[in-house]
Amino acid sequence: MVDGAEVLDLSEAPGPVAEKGVPQQREDSASTAEPGSEAGPRPGPEHDEREEDGRGYDDLGRVLSQRVHNNFYGPVDASGAAFGFGSVAAPGLAPGFVGPEEVTRTLRFFLPPQPCFDDALSKLGADRIVVLAGPESSGRGAGAFALLREALGKDSGLRSLSPANSLAELAASSAIKSGQAYVILDYVGEMNVDAVQAFEIRRLSEELRRKDSYLVITAPEATRRRLALKDHCVPWQAPDPLELFEHCRQRVPSVDLPPGVEAQLAERVTALRRPSEVVDAVTGLGAGPEAVLERLRDSEKERVQNWFRQEPPAAGDLLPLAALAFLEGIPERNFEKESVLLGVYVREWEQTEAHTTEPDATVKTPLRGVSFEQTRVRWKERATGLVRTERRPGPGQDPSRSERRIVFESPRVRALVIAELHDLYGYELWYPVRQWLSRLSELGDLEVRTEVARGMALYARHALAEVDENLLRVWSDGVASQRVTTALVLQFMCEDGHLAPQALNLALSWADNRGAGRAVTTAMALTGMLGSLYRLEALNWLWFLANRGERVAFAARRSLVLLLQTAEQDPDRALFTLRYVRTRTAGTAQRSREGSVALRTTAQLLEAERLEDRPGTLAAALLRDVPASARHLGLLWVSVLLSVYRRRAVGALCQTLVVLRDDSPVAGAVRALGEAMRSGMTPRQWNTLCNDLSNALKHPEYAIPGTRQLARVLLGSLRS
Repeated sequence: MVDGAEVLDLSEAPGPVAEKGVPQQREDSASTAEPGSEAGPRPGPEHDEREEDGRGYDDLGRVLSQRVHNNFYGPVDASGAAFGFGSVAAPGLAPGFVGPEEVTRTLRFFLPPQPCFDDALSKLGADRIVVLAGPESSGRGAGAFALLREALGKDSGLRSLSPANSLAELAASSAIKSGQAYVILDYVGEMNVDAVQAFEIRRLSEELRRKDSYLVITAPEATRRRLALKDHCVPWQAPDPLELFEHCRQRVPSVDLPPGVEAQLAERVTALRRPSEVVDAVTGLGAGPEAVLERLRDSEKERVQNWFRQEPPAAGDLLPLAALAFLEGIPERNFEKESVLLGVYVREWEQTEAHTTEPDATVKTPLRGVSFEQTRVRWKERATGLVRTERRPGPGQDPSRSERRIVFESPRVRALVIAELHDLYGYELWYPVRQWLSRLSELGDLEVRTEVARGMALYARHALAEVDENLLRVWSDGVASQRVTTALVLQFMCEDGHLAPQALNLALSWADNRGAGRAVTTAMALTGMLGSLYRLEALNWLWFLANRGERVAFAARRSLVLLLQTAEQDPDRALFTLRYVRTRTAGTAQRSREGSVALRTTAQLLEAERLEDRPGTLAAALLRDVPASARHLGLLWVSVLLSVYRRRAVGALCQTLVVLRDDSPVAGAVRALGEAMRSGMTPRQWNTLCNDLSNALKHPEYAIPGTRQLARVLLGSLRS
């Protein structure tokens, strides 16, 4: 928990607010409105675009409000769980400090692979920077932690930097501190057009050496081909699975294995390629070796592969399964309609005389010459073991409105089906699928578009370049429904720890000089899980976008509000966001354009409602659930009260008191709010506020029993 009097040190902040590397501010259309111009924009094309963007934010808020309820934060033992919005991020994935205890927990079962570990340690000692280049899920992250611990000792923690950090600017900024260990997990490369140069890397190495600090970067194998980094790369590989299995068994309580089971385990473990899978097998032995063997046999994967390979499915079986991969769980009546539409796109492709393939595309299993005639019963019988039918209402609907919905047997089956579709079928399937997905992205049905986004995030694990080039890049500048779908794809990509840095990179690539539409998509994407993981980078970019043309600024303000709304149940992130806004507001010159933007943004935060299914103001919820927010909110209120937005600030304060009027336990937070406000005002300003608040509370909307009494607590005239 941060101290209420603190402000953020933004001198080492990544992103566009740093002195170097700031994207040139470009007005996309009209300038940001001057203070006092609250009557609303003049009707016109841009006004219509903002209304469309506003509807998009309403959709985005509905989806995020459904996901945010199940969030939990902080270190947990979830080695066997999937990383996602409802679970904790892998250590070091989110930029910030990783404590010694968390490093120790991460390295509990670590076995240094040789000779790459010793090679990396030697290079780290000589150059103070090393890049572990290897396959995903090969233990690169744990290897980075182990190298830094070897360099600085077992009692040291480390600081994780953003994967979108510019290496060239790290040495030139004050980001590198003395005697520190730094890690960049899943580095995605430079944001700028000019690639990082070898001399910039040498300068970073010299800066690290001068400050007796170390930096380890994990990256894909292709990084070894980058000229500037090749001299610092070490080819990384996973340890031998059988050696790791025995190593891990020595670190858990001994388990007696029945005759023959140990040999079966060894045979199955030898085929594993991910260290995390080996660790899961060992830690699961306590629950019974037979259960571990069953999991290692991977019956779900075998079932999916058999369905595709034993007898090549006809299009009447294949296309509904492909459709379900992107539309799981929508009402069956809607699913059948969209599944038939996919068949129409495939037929149109088959009837095309010239079949032009992509340059690097390979035709795999053909689809021509098959029948699409199929009944729902017949198809579901053939898909037994993969799909099932259940009845449930839609989001926010009454249970009496439950409908039949087709779902996969498990979330993993859905991911496996998409993997098989990618591996077995080429352009003849995916070209019509892309056309079909583009049509779905334009629909008004939010449930459909949400499932499309979820399926595309799973597909991005196998074909990120195709998803980006053929779909996201186009949708990011499309109609509002497409831009919301694009933002949701990036949110769902964050459920895969290795895709999260790529999602950030994609979002930021649309922010500068790519047009207002794509900048709005960036603002939408920097909310939810993406904004939670990369909170400082997201806030920096949103603050930058809030100073752009009015359409982009409108979106940036909505995103800042949405970031705080989704942080309501995460006290640390809520306080971090409030501190950030307070630091930025305090750091802008009065009567400047930047100052006007800061005050307008702050006023919007103070007026914000909670996410749509929870009544009341956001400020009231924070005061109730995060008492430490009172000082931050108080000082933010002062800044707006002493501006041309005073009337809005008084109205927001009254509305907050109305919401809290019957909540006795919150009186202490309200008193702290008043004390913070009083500390930031002169006696004359304080007396004026007392009069304004007293007069405002006479309005019928606020003159509710209990509100005036709570106002007396706020103003300090009631002490009990």
